[in-house]
Amino acid sequence: MALDKKEEMSIEQAFGEIEKKINSLQNDEVSLEDSFKLYKEGMDLLKYADEAIDKVEKQVQKITADGNLETFE
Repeated sequence: MALDKKEEMSIEQAFGEIEKKINSLQNDEVSLEDSFKLYKEGMDLLKYADEAIDKVEKQVQKITADGNLETFE
């Protein structure tokens, strides 16, 4: 999957694509070469999803001591 396509992908879509890669890897008819390709694509998607989740977590708001909401940076 091209990087630009991943950047347009939601976290949920990334996990859906990862699940497809896993299902493909479980197929006994997949060649060793294709298995490595699927594995690499899956790892790239996992990295993308991890970075996207980190970005969302950093945007979570926190409550300050005086009760105001503050964007977590």
